[in-house]
Amino acid sequence: MEPYKLDFENYRKLLMKYIESEDESTLYQAEQFTRTSMQQHISPEEIINVHIQILKEIYPDMPHEIDASMKFLLETMISYGLAYQEFQSLREKQVELESEIAVAASMQQTLLSTTIPKVQGLEIGAVSVPAHRMNGDYIHFVTGGESSNIGIAIADVIGKGIPAALAMSMIKYSLDSFPDAMCSPSETLESLNRVVERNVDSSMFITMLYGLYNREISTLYFSSAGHEPGFYYSAARKEFVEIQAKGLVLGVSPQVKYEEYELKLSDGDMVVLLTDGVTECRLGDNFIETDEVLKVIEKYMHLPAQEAVDSVYRHFERLQEFQLRDDFTLIFLKK
Repeated sequence: MEPYKLDFENYRKLLMKYIESEDESTLYQAEQFTRTSMQQHISPEEIINVHIQILKEIYPDMPHEIDASMKFLLETMISYGLAYQEFQSLREKQVELESEIAVAASMQQTLLSTTIPKVQGLEIGAVSVPAHRMNGDYIHFVTGGESSNIGIAIADVIGKGIPAALAMSMIKYSLDSFPDAMCSPSETLESLNRVVERNVDSSMFITMLYGLYNREISTLYFSSAGHEPGFYYSAARKEFVEIQAKGLVLGVSPQVKYEEYELKLSDGDMVVLLTDGVTECRLGDNFIETDEVLKVIEKYMHLPAQEAVDSVYRHFERLQEFQLRDDFTLIFLKK
């Protein structure tokens, strides 16, 4: 296709008319002329070049200083035009990338969706909100048909964005594909560790806590792969205790054994599982102290479990002026 050419004569008439009358209506016509030129991909430097040619015709004895300033303007606009073209190209790529990320985020939400099970004698509340479009945190509940056990997984990828989302999808489907979904937490983490070590880039690690709640004996069995320690609230003592569970993050070494712990729950007791997006909430440039986090949890824990976690999330969201610094994931298990 032949490139569009600037309407030289029309521009000349408009310029002459404005020089003679300085009429506002001529400026409006010039604005319309500019819009048409943009639609036809006429560059700014081309318009300025034509402008200089017309001025030289009108004023053949134009002072040297004016002529030099026009040449300076022309060279400046040539550089501007090239930079603007590059900017437009990058902007188009950014729009395309944002569209792809939006699709990926929607797919991730679908792929990682989980149903909070209804368990007699145990209230479960869970919230997981990404700081950006893609969530680097993951929660999943596993039910085993007639089994009295409920599997509870909470994980955090050290790394964000689409790679983290892909890693989380792999974790979920690996967990779902295990022949015995109700195997012990230590065995579950050992199996997942081998999957991560073989399939995830060595620069990316995954922390995870996996628990198995036996509702018949009201006991939570759990193992941790370097995950943020949760908290246990004793109704009898009316106090929170940090859950002690050690273990290497997933993906470091294929031969890792994970220690298994157990916690028996009495009526009124509660287990709090979370990611570091909760304990490392920021107020300005400072982290919120753990005691402050527990005070907020204690303030709302009398509510039904789901309402309680939602209230805690909204509290910290307001505290951070609705700008999460990290993915926020919180689970309450209330006996």
